[in-house]
Amino acid sequence: MFLALEHGPAFAEHATSGSLAATAAQAAFCFVYCRLATLGWPIALWGACVAFAVAATALQWSGLAQTGLFVVAVLAMTLVLYVTPRNTARGKGLNSPWWDLPARMVLITCLVVGVTLLAPYVGPQVSGVLASFPFMATILAAHRLIGNSAAQDVLRGMVAGLFGFAAFFYVLSLTLTRVSLFAAYGGAILTALAVQAICLQQMRQLVPRSVE
Repeated sequence: MFLALEHGPAFAEHATSGSLAATAAQAAFCFVYCRLATLGWPIALWGACVAFAVAATALQWSGLAQTGLFVVAVLAMTLVLYVTPRNTARGKGLNSPWWDLPARMVLITCLVVGVTLLAPYVGPQVSGVLASFPFMATILAAHRLIGNSAAQDVLRGMVAGLFGFAAFFYVLSLTLTRVSLFAAYGGAILTALAVQAICLQQMRQLVPRSVE
């Protein structure tokens, strides 16, 4: 929305290509992190960041339009969910340090401001990729505090949540230059919420009763 307000709907519409490419790249990020989690969070994080960069770059160079990128993202997320095992152990409660929530707020604010300022220099597609880097995945995983299994479960849940993420940007790609910003973002948000609700319901059905 900041890109649309600052640089116009057409710029933001082009940025959705980067965001959709980054959605598949986020799935790669989560997959690699889960695979490397037992080696420690520094190795897992670096490996996941490399996977994100490689996947996002490859999809940007592919020349696929938004529909093609959306299909690739959905296939990537489905594959990652299929090959990533679910842990059945219940996680323990976590007392976050006092600085945890403020740090999250500062990081995301810096992301929004930074991408908005860089957008005229790097272009819409790169802006879309940068805006979609999985900062939230690295924050929420909190690998060092909650352990390997819990971090893997968090990232698996992040992949399931990416279906709504992809739907949001695909709807924007279809509507940003055709309707008002209010209608475009309103429709994208409602679509994302509907997809998220379906994914959450499916995840709950897959959780064993013993875990619940």
